[in-house]
Amino acid sequence: MNVTLAVKQYISKMIESSGPGMKVLLMDKETTSIVSVVYTQSEILQKEVYLFERIDSQNRDNMKHLKAICFLRPTKVSCYQFYHFLLNIYNVISKSEIKALAEADEQEVVAEVQEFYGDFIAVNPHLFSLNLQGAHCEFFLLLALKKCPMIRYQLSSDMSKRLAESVKQIITKEYELFDFRKTEVPPLLLILDRSDDAITPLLNQWTYQAMVHELLGLNNNRIDLSRVPGISKDLREVVLSADNDEFYANNLYLNFGEIGTNIKNLMEDFQKKKPKDKQKLESISDMKAFVDNYPQFKKMSGTVSKHVTVVGELSRLVSERQLMEVSEVEQELACQNDHSSAQQNVRRLLQNPRLSEIDAVRLVMLYALRYEKHSSSILPSLMEELKRKGLSERHRKMVQAVVEYGGKRVRGSDLITPTDAVAITKLFFKGLKGVENVYTQHQPLLHDTLDQLIKGRLKDSQFPYLGPSSLRDRPQDIIVFIIGGATYEEALTVYNLNRTMPGVRIVLGGTAILNTKSFLEEVMLSVGSGGDRTLGGGRQLSRR
Repeated sequence: MNVTLAVKQYISKMIESSGPGMKVLLMDKETTSIVSVVYTQSEILQKEVYLFERIDSQNRDNMKHLKAICFLRPTKVSCYQFYHFLLNIYNVISKSEIKALAEADEQEVVAEVQEFYGDFIAVNPHLFSLNLQGAHCEFFLLLALKKCPMIRYQLSSDMSKRLAESVKQIITKEYELFDFRKTEVPPLLLILDRSDDAITPLLNQWTYQAMVHELLGLNNNRIDLSRVPGISKDLREVVLSADNDEFYANNLYLNFGEIGTNIKNLMEDFQKKKPKDKQKLESISDMKAFVDNYPQFKKMSGTVSKHVTVVGELSRLVSERQLMEVSEVEQELACQNDHSSAQQNVRRLLQNPRLSEIDAVRLVMLYALRYEKHSSSILPSLMEELKRKGLSERHRKMVQAVVEYGGKRVRGSDLITPTDAVAITKLFFKGLKGVENVYTQHQPLLHDTLDQLIKGRLKDSQFPYLGPSSLRDRPQDIIVFIIGGATYEEALTVYNLNRTMPGVRIVLGGTAILNTKSFLEEVMLSVGSGGDRTLGGGRQLSRR
């Protein structure tokens, strides 16, 4: 199961079905994101697509010599005058919408209408996002992966049950769409709720992709570096794509220390390949060799500049915000069971004038979740400390909101299990040479859930099947969907399970890919609406 490949195949199919000749690709806001994450512009150009435009752009030139491929949501759209109009709808389109489209096509330029179920962002081969805030979602990834699964859901979550029922209803009603080749062990869809693990999205991260998203923000593989001190104009926005960046692909899941070493090796390799002086270009053969190698040299130069800049900014933020010290206390709160030590360390950090607002409120949130019912809880005192530090009332309210969202009253599982501190090996930073284990001891709740599922031990009483089930074999194809959003730490868990469990294929997705900032937005949205996160699975499937 590869969500990146599924989307790429959809896009290739829609382009190829339009036939040979010059083409323009018209997209809306959402489909622009879907395409840009899996294809570069140069790759699309090789398929004879020479122009990319948003359907809502103004003052478009009349280009009747081009075939138009429109990749759009099933919403009311205007038809533009092209000699060939191939309309590709992602998700589904109703009969009434087809009729409205036909009536609007006065020039009879629409040659064909197709449906593609690519209504998700393929972040990594095993990770997808719906790019939605809150839990309003529709679930057609199953059609893209050609899976008709058994469904299990988190019993403690009404949202999980409602989404499970919605998906089951669609599968039952549109059984012809889901008539895929049967496998000996049917695939499984496991629906979870973010509120069952509010710890994971609050932790600082130390692997490359997760760290970039936490500290800089990844938006459809793009990073905004415009606020980095002294940044050059061509590096104000950079793209990190594992499909087109070998260094990034090889370092996605490595820790910060290893990345530093690999950046050094990358630069040394670059220096070896870089032309030293003009004397080496004296002969025609020398010049030909340089010209032949120049595109690769230029690409490598850009890769070096990009990653040196990104890693340099991560390093600056780690130092400026003292994130090593902060992260050590976060991990202690998440993984250990020593209230006396925890309260002392949280107090000490809160009194540090260099502690940022987000790190201060995050520490208090973790303390509140961890020691919510502790008889000696000092939460009121910590809240006063936040007030003395000058944190706004909004920030302070977030602490209570997180407890309402993911506290013991809400959780369906034991989120935090005490860890034997003696078993935690503490190494130490030496420059960039290795992140100590104390910073990465936490494992998300998803790890235990999937481990139990793969071993056939996941309790039906906590994660029931929707409807009768004869499935008792260990599942091989598993699709996990987290209402409220997934994290890159959980994506790392899935990556490692896929790598170490032969015969098991897991795909993880969520309404969004979270960092601390976006998670707190999800929390405030949920708590602010009284916890009633609505599902948008009601729109009906139509024809194929």
